[in-house]
Amino acid sequence: MGQLVVRNIENVVKTRLQRRAKRHGRSREEEVRDILRSAVSGEEAPSGALGTDISRLFTKTGLDSDVTELRGHTIAAAELES
Repeated sequence: MGQLVVRNIENVVKTRLQRRAKRHGRSREEEVRDILRSAVSGEEAPSGALGTDISRLFTKTGLDSDVTELRGHTIAAAELES
């Protein structure tokens, strides 16, 4: 396993990390490892189509309906009045 040293972390960030770790019943170091794992866990997943990506963004907000894919549709520029 590798090591990572992060310097110049603000005191308020260290305090918040300690509080968060305490809420989760683990050390601050383990809390940081978990945060880092979570931050990079979805990066290797291939991106879906635009509608799929939008839908994924709103899954925890109560979006019930499907987002229609626009693949194959012609997109026209908006006409603006001067």
